[in-house]
Amino acid sequence: MERVIIFDTTLRDGEQAPGATLNVDEKLEIARQLERLGVDVIEAGFPISSPGDFEAVRLISERVRGPVICALAHASPEAVDRAWEAVRGAARPRIHVFLSSSDIHMTHQLRKGRGEVLEMARTMVARAKGYLEDVEFSPMDATRSDPHFIYQILEAVIEAGATTVNIPDTVGYTTPEEFSHLIKGIFENVPNIHRAVVSVHCHDDLGLAVANSLAALRCGARQVECTINGIGERAGNAALEEIVMALRTRPNFFNLTTNIDTTQIYRASRLVSELTGFSIQPNKAIVGANAFRHESGIHQDGVLKEPLTYEIMDARSIGLPSSTLVLGKHSGRHAFKARLEELGYTLREEDLNRAFAAFKELADKKKEVTDRDIESLVAEELRTVSETYHLDHVQVSCGDHSIPTATVRLIGPEGRVFSDAAVGNGPVDAVYKAINRIVGMPNHLVEFSVKSVTETTEALGEVTIRIESGGQIFTGRGASTDIIVASAKAYINALNRLVAKRG
Repeated sequence: MERVIIFDTTLRDGEQAPGATLNVDEKLEIARQLERLGVDVIEAGFPISSPGDFEAVRLISERVRGPVICALAHASPEAVDRAWEAVRGAARPRIHVFLSSSDIHMTHQLRKGRGEVLEMARTMVARAKGYLEDVEFSPMDATRSDPHFIYQILEAVIEAGATTVNIPDTVGYTTPEEFSHLIKGIFENVPNIHRAVVSVHCHDDLGLAVANSLAALRCGARQVECTINGIGERAGNAALEEIVMALRTRPNFFNLTTNIDTTQIYRASRLVSELTGFSIQPNKAIVGANAFRHESGIHQDGVLKEPLTYEIMDARSIGLPSSTLVLGKHSGRHAFKARLEELGYTLREEDLNRAFAAFKELADKKKEVTDRDIESLVAEELRTVSETYHLDHVQVSCGDHSIPTATVRLIGPEGRVFSDAAVGNGPVDAVYKAINRIVGMPNHLVEFSVKSVTETTEALGEVTIRIESGGQIFTGRGASTDIIVASAKAYINALNRLVAKRG
């Protein structure tokens, strides 16, 4: 079977989802998981957009050596040069140049004619080619462009040195039939198309990103650009896990394969969800909580007799265990470590010790600790953000005839102990005000959400918050069987991100 190149843009387009900002360490952690997953290309960022993006691309280029490391650049000399500076340390660097090609964009955004755009594309691809061999070009908003202009611009950039030409459905406008027609037209009307890999990049505004991507692969495209969990601008991108598992599950239909180690999919999905603060809806294909769960009696009966009756995929193929090992307060460190490894976590000794201590503390409060409890617990204990402040103690007093009051104690820089108290409109508000009195970092709470990680009254509660300071959004997450403690942990987590950014 022919192989499809998996181009992951979670760290570039995925991070452009509002509220999904990642710090440099978090990007590096995701990049390493993408390497374990087996992606062929990692688009690590847009170096000219910010110093932080440049540093993330540079660091990933130096430390992640397996995949191609790609930097995005719009069609300007400064952007191309900056992209090269960021990826020059990579074992296999790529520069990805893009420029709008639709009349809508050229008229209202670029305010340039077709001739000028064509020359800009040719010149900037040639400039990138002067730095390295691997150059990609994208005519932005291709699906709303004149196909004949697309043919013309692709021929020009391939002649200038582009080795990959990407066809983006930038605004999620097209349909599988239309997109197939466009891809076929490119193969039939671009004379030198055999000298480049044809790629596609589809957005999900109409819920068709995966369908459009698969349709293009059927027509000869051999690179697909996608993100973990489908995150990205507006409604997001084509989801990597859905494309990969569609090809794996229907080999006789697509006759295509990938280099992806599918057993790493679930781990990658959870990592991106944890670090971005974007929860995965239960009915999400492949990685949703309900993807391999059955409630209907007829379905349960069928699955018990033969899983293939209602499951087209084996849960183990994406990294989920086929059976559940029950963990509780009597479970030992060895069983806990084995369970973590089944879930895709390989921890250093000191991290394992911390996670196990937290597990035992949780197990004393619950009769049974579930997989989702463990994932939330490990994510809580092993956050990559540096912990300037640590929550040491929180106590609240509230009721329908009392003023909500909170006392908090934090461990700060150099082990110094800080404590303070405050009143508020409710217990969480009082806790946050007390913490603010200690930390002293002005911010505004823009989002607060609480969810139960598992069922029953013993459930682990998970809090996600977003705070705004200086025009930037910082996400924090915390988990505990006590929702007030979870709220305090989430707030401290967000404040630590703010402190790290300001530091």
